[in-house]
Formats: sequence, structure tokens, C-alpha cells
Amino acid sequence: MSSRIEVFEQMLESDPDNTMVLFGLAKEYEKAGRHADVVASLTKYLQLFNDEGNAYGMLAQAHERLGNRDAARTAYQRGIEVATAHGHPSMAEDYRMTLENEYED
Repeated sequence: MSSRIEVFEQMLESDPDNTMVLFGLAKEYEKAGRHADVVASLTKYLQLFNDEGNAYGMLAQAHERLGNRDAARTAYQRGIEVATAHGHPSMAEDYRMTLENEYED
């Protein structure tokens, strides 16, 4: 039996711009600890889809785990903007709190 990652990767071969598959693949990469792959998958996903904020938090966390603090900060900031625009104030506040508590210089 193929792994979920392999199944998603095969699905993307035939439909590389499928945003649901890209997001699902990012979640599977996240579970597997493949943080660079999470970044790549979510970056493409966000180029194609008007996400409401969740993907930006995932992207920020992947960047954090890779030691890319500036990229993580940028993802959280963008996540705040997008979550606010889509009426998700609690998500935006979570990202703000993370920035204040963990990224204050």
C-alpha cells in the first residue's frame, strides 16, 4: 500500500495545480517532519488559492522549524492580514500573540 504522501504526489503529477491536494500534501509532509517540503507545497498552494489564514500559520511553523525566522515572521504577518480580511479574528490574534511573544526583538 502506498503512503499518503505518495498518493498525493501521484495526484499532483496529473493535476499540479490542485489546491486541495497541495494542502493535503503539506499536512502529510508536516506529520512526517518534512519541513522544507511543507514550505514548497504551501508556497505553491498560496500562489494558487486565496487561503483564509490557516496555511500561513502552517507555513510560518515550517519556516520556524527550518530556522528561517524572518520568513516565519513574514508568514505570520501575512496570515494576520488574510485572517482579518476573511473574518477570522481569533486566528489573527493567535498569530499576533505569537509574533509578540516569540518574535519581539
